[in-house]
Amino acid sequence: MSWDDQAFRPGSVPPVPPPPSRPPAVGPPPPGAALRAVAAGLLNLTGLGLGYALTGRWFRAVPCWVVTGVLLLVALPADPDGVSTGAVVGYVLVLVAAALDGARIARRTAVGGSWRPVVAAGAGLVLLAAPAGGVVFYGSAQDEAVEQRLLDRLGESDRTVRAASGRNFDAARADYRSALAVYRDLGEEHAGSRAGKLVPERLKAYYAAVAAPYRQGRHCEAVAPLTYLRTVPESIDPELLGDLAGWPDGPLATSLYECGLSRLGGPTVGSPGGELAELLRTFPGSAQAGKVGPAVSKKISEQARAVSGSSPCSATETLRGLRAGVASMPEKSVSARAGEADGGIENGTYACGVDQFRKKQFTEARKTLTEFATTYRKDGRRARARDIAIAAEIATARPAAGRRLPPAGRPGGSRMELVISNDAPSGVEILYTGPVTGSVTLKACGSCKRYGTEVSGSMLACKAGGRSYPKVRLQLPAGEYHFLYKHGTGASANVDSYSSGSRIKPGYTYTSCTYVVESPYGLGLPSPSDPISFSAASTSR
Repeated sequence: MSWDDQAFRPGSVPPVPPPPSRPPAVGPPPPGAALRAVAAGLLNLTGLGLGYALTGRWFRAVPCWVVTGVLLLVALPADPDGVSTGAVVGYVLVLVAAALDGARIARRTAVGGSWRPVVAAGAGLVLLAAPAGGVVFYGSAQDEAVEQRLLDRLGESDRTVRAASGRNFDAARADYRSALAVYRDLGEEHAGSRAGKLVPERLKAYYAAVAAPYRQGRHCEAVAPLTYLRTVPESIDPELLGDLAGWPDGPLATSLYECGLSRLGGPTVGSPGGELAELLRTFPGSAQAGKVGPAVSKKISEQARAVSGSSPCSATETLRGLRAGVASMPEKSVSARAGEADGGIENGTYACGVDQFRKKQFTEARKTLTEFATTYRKDGRRARARDIAIAAEIATARPAAGRRLPPAGRPGGSRMELVISNDAPSGVEILYTGPVTGSVTLKACGSCKRYGTEVSGSMLACKAGGRSYPKVRLQLPAGEYHFLYKHGTGASANVDSYSSGSRIKPGYTYTSCTYVVESPYGLGLPSPSDPISFSAASTSR
């Protein structure tokens, strides 16, 4: 008898049924399971959890909403760099998992109405267009964000160029290079973008900004930026530059010419010969290079005339600079013109020395005219230059000797004799200026010695019997004279003269004796109490 056939008696323990020999059979899924699974899976792929809504599993739809919301927060607004790959992959995996899970649940869950799975599947297909459209929309928004980023870079570079154009080129060079790098990247790497298509126009503005000193006529300032612009085609696609690639050559040649001409004769800037030499090296066949030779000759002629003007020293220095600059020119037809300055320099050196004397610059006048007399030995003004140099040397110690230039000619009439003897153990050079100017040198007196005091010197100098003193006889016209006695090497010298207004008078013979005393007193030619005879003394320390 089976367990089912056993009677159940009241008060007895019910019997325990035996375990089944196999698991109970699962019933077949409700009709339309495949269609429901497809519909739920498609609806869950939309990211809105609608597949769960179809089967009434609303709590399972919540994670889909959360994940989709997080993705929207991360992705919007669209960024040029887009959403990270990890976020996209993670989101897709979540949707796939939701789709599979929704399909599994829908397969075992009946949905009221036979038509609902069909409609849900159609709706799922339609709603899938929303994510696909979102992807397309996001891609478009991302492209626009990229365009805006490129336009922002372009605008920033434009502002950099405008700011740099108002500064010195050396200070702005780095900014110009930075802006050019952006233009190059936009024009070459993003040529199809809106920003990339604007690069050719921006390059025109760039060239105009860099070359602003040229347009404003500041040619010396324009040389450096125009030289830089000639190097730009080396770092950017020449097709972006078009005609700009060769444009700087003409302006640079003009600036080198104008700047070089304005500095001609002054200190050279940069390479030897300055901007004109650079023009001849860089653009030897240009029209500007052809004008250098005539311009050099004109400048030399102008300065040669200027040495006769009010500033002969300045004009002479300019001529010397001209000669040096022209001689260093790389073009022989130009450098050969350096010799055209020689005559002007010779005249200017003499005129400069005279001008310095008149301006009481006696040390400078002596130096200039001594160099003139040494350099130009065949010049007819050599003797006159030496006389002025002597007067200038005397005037450095006695300014009265420089009140006026020494007379150019020698006066006629009778001459008085001045005999100067040397009672010193060292030689002496005597410079004099007055109606005539000159110098004489007396040898040392070998047997002479220094005197102990000024008094003994004045009493005994040149009076020792039987001693032969070196002497010189000067035939001088009457008039006021200034003397400079230079003993020994000339490193130590003192000067004195006849007192102001004293003169060598006709009818007298004057004598003078130089000697050395061991005293701190100065050597001089004192005013004589006896017009027929006077003495001179020097000091040895």
